[in-house]
Amino acid sequence: MKIFDSHTHLNDDHLYSQADRYAEHAKSLGVVKLANVGSDQVLNDRSLALSAKYNDMYSIIGWHPEDSIHFHDEQKQLLIEQLQSPKVIAVGEIGLDYYQTTSPRSIQKRVFKEQIDIAKQLHLPISVHNREAFEDTYEILKEMDIHDIGGVMHSFNGDPEWLKKFLDLGMSVSYSGVASFKKTHDVHDAVRNTPFDRMLVETDAPYLAPEPLRGKQNEPAYTLYTVEAIARLCDVNPDVIAAHTYSNALRLFGIEDNEKN
Repeated sequence: MKIFDSHTHLNDDHLYSQADRYAEHAKSLGVVKLANVGSDQVLNDRSLALSAKYNDMYSIIGWHPEDSIHFHDEQKQLLIEQLQSPKVIAVGEIGLDYYQTTSPRSIQKRVFKEQIDIAKQLHLPISVHNREAFEDTYEILKEMDIHDIGGVMHSFNGDPEWLKKFLDLGMSVSYSGVASFKKTHDVHDAVRNTPFDRMLVETDAPYLAPEPLRGKQNEPAYTLYTVEAIARLCDVNPDVIAAHTYSNALRLFGIEDNEKN
């Protein structure tokens, strides 16, 4: 079984100093590739450092909506330069967050659109953060016509109706440990309605640890438990989910598979 953790944060303060240990543990549970996702200058820099050090790590860099208030021309120019690094596979995490944020919604929307423009210029897919902002996120993605670059709705937590809307825009969806939680029934229904060729998996570590580790610090290795939870929801073998989500991540991010079976 080969698993691709499509959205994790070994660049986070909680994990960065022990990245070696977490990477080895991930491999021991079949998580052979992962993407470290940035959200501000420090985490973008750390993501690039990790992908330069490890063959099986990749970088997704950008400015998170919560940090969009600090995204000015200097940061924009540096981001454009860094996005052209060889192991950068997407722009992210970008999007909207309307939950207790210090960045005004108007700024979030502007920065979201600016980064989609950059992604289109560089022909990179996008990794989208959406928290309590379904309507505005959808409208911006529709307005910006992202079919030509595509992307992924990170840690998707919508119902089947929202799932269809984002799939129709050309987006894929990634499921985190939330899919394993017992009471997230809308997400369970969405999982069952997601075509296998549009599904990815992730940890969002150090957050959202899946059952049976909910409430503990998450890490890339635990992508396995999300794969197993999705397999139960879809009534298939976990190998099926692992294989589809692995190949989908490679295709979306334009990565050549150099892992031996």
